[in-house]
Amino acid sequence: MEEREGLLRRDGTLIGVATAGLINGSHNSPWFDLMAGPIAAILSGFSLSSPVLIFYFASLLISVFTVLIAGVPAAMYEQRHGLTQSSAKSMMVWLAGAVLLAFPALLKMIGAW
Repeated sequence: MEEREGLLRRDGTLIGVATAGLINGSHNSPWFDLMAGPIAAILSGFSLSSPVLIFYFASLLISVFTVLIAGVPAAMYEQRHGLTQSSAKSMMVWLAGAVLLAFPALLKMIGAW
């Protein structure tokens, strides 16, 4: 039963990390305008300069980078403690990193910034 509880906690944390990545990938993100310009330049070379495609690719890249960058402190925690599998604490470190990265987008989304 404890193993099942740990798996549910890990799944919930992964859903939280993915949600934070999606929030940061929205158009409310302060990184959106910085990513949309280079993506527009890259896509124009492939004759794919549709504004909708630029929006989607910018959102996708910001979301993926949020999840990847937020995972670095968790990986450092796991390496420091000699873990071979992710623990609940390392998953919480990953979630905290993702929430911190998504915090400016969340503030802008609720109108506080």
